[in-house]
Amino acid sequence: MSGSINQDRRRFLTTAAMTLAAAQFGIVSRTIAESARTVRLSNEGNFPSLSGATGWLNSLPLTPAALRGKIVLVNFWTYTCVNWRRTLPYVRAWSQKYKDHGLVVIGVHTPEFSFEHNVDNIRWALKNMRIEYPVAVDSDYAIWRAFDNGYWPANYFIDAKGHIRHHQFGEGEYLQGEAAIQQLLTEAGFDGFTREPVPVNAYGAEVGADLGNLRSPETYVGYQQTQNFTSPHGAAWNKPHTYSFPARFDLNSWALAGNWTVGKEAVTLNQDDGQIAYRFHARDLNLVMGTAVQGKSVRFQVLLDGHPPVDSHGADIDDQGNGIVVEQRLYQLIRQKGQIADRRFEIQFLDSGPEAFDFTFG
Repeated sequence: MSGSINQDRRRFLTTAAMTLAAAQFGIVSRTIAESARTVRLSNEGNFPSLSGATGWLNSLPLTPAALRGKIVLVNFWTYTCVNWRRTLPYVRAWSQKYKDHGLVVIGVHTPEFSFEHNVDNIRWALKNMRIEYPVAVDSDYAIWRAFDNGYWPANYFIDAKGHIRHHQFGEGEYLQGEAAIQQLLTEAGFDGFTREPVPVNAYGAEVGADLGNLRSPETYVGYQQTQNFTSPHGAAWNKPHTYSFPARFDLNSWALAGNWTVGKEAVTLNQDDGQIAYRFHARDLNLVMGTAVQGKSVRFQVLLDGHPPVDSHGADIDDQGNGIVVEQRLYQLIRQKGQIADRRFEIQFLDSGPEAFDFTFG
C-alpha cells in the first residue's frame, strides 16, 4: 500500500454513544430516532471523478454526470476491515430500501493488504457478504485520492446536483446517515418511502463491538506496523526463524512458536505445527489470514486459556476450536459470552503455509 494512505482505518465515532449502542443492535427508541431525524447538510464540494477505477463489479462503469438526478452514497471499504464489516448491514439495508426511490449506493473498494488487490478475492467478498450494489475497484487509490479520503469506512452523501452534502467517517451515527439520505431524497422530489429506520439483523463479524469491554487494539503482525511482540530475542525479518513463547504474556502482547518468516505485512509458517498466542481483553477476537499458496487449505485449532472455546467460539470455528484457512480474509474466531476478562488466545496451525496479517477485536 502507498505510504500516503492513512493507515488508521479503525476509527470509532463515539459521538452520541447512546445512539451508537442502540443502533448497533437494531434497537432504536422513538426518542433517539426523532432526535437524529434531521442532519445539518452543507455543500462540501463537487462529486469527484470515478474514472480512476481499475474495474467495476455489479455494474457497468458509472460517472458523476450519468448519476445527476440521483442521490448517491459513496462507501469506501476494504473487505478485511472489521470496522467496515460492522457498518455493512446498514449500507446494505439502505441500498435495498431506497434503491427504488432515487438512491444509488456505490462501494469503492480501496485495498489495504496486497491480496486485496486480487479482483477474484473482491468477487468472493461480494458473494459472501451479499453485496449487490455497484462496486468500483480502486486498486490504484485514484478515487480515494480524488475524494481526499482518509478512512475505512467512509461515507459521502451526494445530492441530485452532484454536490457532496454530508460525510461520515468510521462506525456509528447510523440514524444520522439514514436521515441524510432521506433529506436528500426529499429535497430532490423523491418520495414513497417510510421514515422509520431500517431494521438490521447483524451476525458474525457484522455484529457491533462491545465497546464497554474493548481493551485490546488492532495489532498488525507484519514487521511494518507490529507492536508488543514478545517472543524471546525478538523478530528476524524476512527469513525463516524458530520462535518460542515467553514465560508470561502481558495484556495485548503476542508471540510466535515454531518456524516462521516475519515479513513486512504478514507472518508465514514454514513448517507444520506452528502457533500464535495473544493475551487480549474483548468480547470478540478476529484474525486476518490466508495461505501462501492460493487454493491450499490449512487446518488449525483455537484454544482459550489452554482449552477449547466451547460456547465462546466464533463463526469460523466449531466449539472445539477447529477450523480451516482457505480464503484470504478475516476469520471470526472468538465471541465470548458472559463476563469478559483477560484471556490467552492460541491458534495452532497443523499444516505449513498459513499467513497471518492482523488481529482485530470487538
